[in-house]
Amino acid sequence: MRSLLTLLLLTFIGLPQAAAQGADVWILGGHLIDGIRDEAVLNPGILVRAGQFHGFGRNGDFTHLNADPSAPGATVVRLADDQYILPGLFDLHAHHAIDLFGEGRIDDTGSYPAIFLANGVTSVFPGGEMQPENMRALRLRIERGEQAGPRLYNSGPYFGAWRPGWDPNTTRAQLFAEVDEWTTLGVRSFKAKGIAPIHLQALIERAHQHGATVTGHLDSGFRNSVNPRDAIAMGIDRVEHFLGGDAFDADRPAYASLVEFDPASPEFASIARQYIQHRVFFDATLTAYGYYGERDPDVYTYWRDERTFFTPYVQRLIDQRGPRPINEQFERIYWVKRRTVKAFYDAGGGDLITLGTDHPSWGEFVSGFAAHRELHAMVLAGIPPIDAIRIGTINGARALNVSAYLGTIEAGKFADLFVVNGNPLEDIRNTRNVAIAMKAGQVHDATQLLDRVVGTIGPRNAAEEAAWKPAARR
Repeated sequence: MRSLLTLLLLTFIGLPQAAAQGADVWILGGHLIDGIRDEAVLNPGILVRAGQFHGFGRNGDFTHLNADPSAPGATVVRLADDQYILPGLFDLHAHHAIDLFGEGRIDDTGSYPAIFLANGVTSVFPGGEMQPENMRALRLRIERGEQAGPRLYNSGPYFGAWRPGWDPNTTRAQLFAEVDEWTTLGVRSFKAKGIAPIHLQALIERAHQHGATVTGHLDSGFRNSVNPRDAIAMGIDRVEHFLGGDAFDADRPAYASLVEFDPASPEFASIARQYIQHRVFFDATLTAYGYYGERDPDVYTYWRDERTFFTPYVQRLIDQRGPRPINEQFERIYWVKRRTVKAFYDAGGGDLITLGTDHPSWGEFVSGFAAHRELHAMVLAGIPPIDAIRIGTINGARALNVSAYLGTIEAGKFADLFVVNGNPLEDIRNTRNVAIAMKAGQVHDATQLLDRVVGTIGPRNAAEEAAWKPAARR
């Protein structure tokens, strides 16, 4: 049985993060995948101080750091030889949304943050929030240290028809005022979905005036929607799900074209060049559509039964509901997307692909685990494991304009990482085996984080159902 970790000199048993707030943290042993080199190396010893990577050992010597892992008050994390350190993951489509009763989505702000963090996901962008005020309150709790969770980059409400109550007659001035308000409240990246060209242009313009970015779930141009090709010309920063372009016929919705999309076509080469020339990020969300399909058994498996995080009452409801019907169109799209993302990678777009999971839950899967399915699907598509890891780390940091501080394990950057059992460069599925998560130098035992939220998502009985429906959250 593999040795997980030994935490020495902790002030509070069961609260290892508390010691990291004021003391040096040393990570010794194991191997390091820093996100820069193309290989894993023996961990030279990592010193974390004041929430940052302060420095690294030299052949077991730390005198140049003017610090000693045996000094009083230090926290030492000792790893086994078969444990690997990676930069914290970024999920740029990290829905906290669940829909347990078929009446619309709500954002879970109680249990999801711990589940993301326990899976090594240390930074999340929700990609459109159903209750943005609640999500902002969650971010503030996490930042104040009142709740364990990843760095939360609030997206605010959807801009476009996907937002409940969206007014299609919203004026430019009204949209500007709303962007102004949400940036004042801390939003630095916005999400458009179901948006008209006039509104997307205004959103991009005003967001950029605030130094904020814009991403979009776009379409083909059908019925006054926006093709990603045209959004790139407007200056959009990131695009979700599909590349778009001339292969997407404006006489029908995008999905109808996507199932027929041919990555070998001249139209693909044209749109790929456009992304690369304009440095627009592509959030591939490879696995998002497969949840609706036949669920490729190589990818859609449990390594920890995610259903147990829902209350027993919800689990009984899901069992009574029976299996979800298979969406044949989305099943085809899943396989098309795997071919497309590999073709985009081969075309030179590898540093523009980001990891996004996009899985609102219906009680079977939980978003926090989905990042590992996404990494696995990328490797199955033909992307080398080291580049899949970069997609999930430094590429996400670049897409959010935070790569100066996050995304790799380098001196001076914030100390976000996770430790897994087994080499993910030999088998990417080893990223699932998370033993430790660290955010800003705070050490968390992944199993403890998960165990604390087992059976907590959803109502405990019929009397509590109303609180888990959208009407109660508005």
